[in-house]
Amino acid sequence: MLNSKQISHLKSLAHAIKPVVQIGIKGLSNSVINEIKLNLKAHELIKIQVQENDKANRALILASICEKVGAESINHIGKQIVIYKANDKTKIVLPY
Repeated sequence: MLNSKQISHLKSLAHAIKPVVQIGIKGLSNSVINEIKLNLKAHELIKIQVQENDKANRALILASICEKVGAESINHIGKQIVIYKANDKTKIVLPY
């Protein structure tokens, strides 16, 4: 579980990154989940573009992603969501 200082640090890092996964009209398929897992393994902190107009549905998608891949929700602004999952050999140094 991340503390507020760590989440704030990850939010600041997320500003510079571009979305690496897009979730389209078909929603959250197994191939999308696998793509998210691959990108989390490579980058730890990723941004996802969600093509869903309803904010409540985007929040459900975010919760579902976090549950399925074991990641933590960092941010949800508009149609972009940011998630984080530390690797065994972490690349991102988090403050305490």
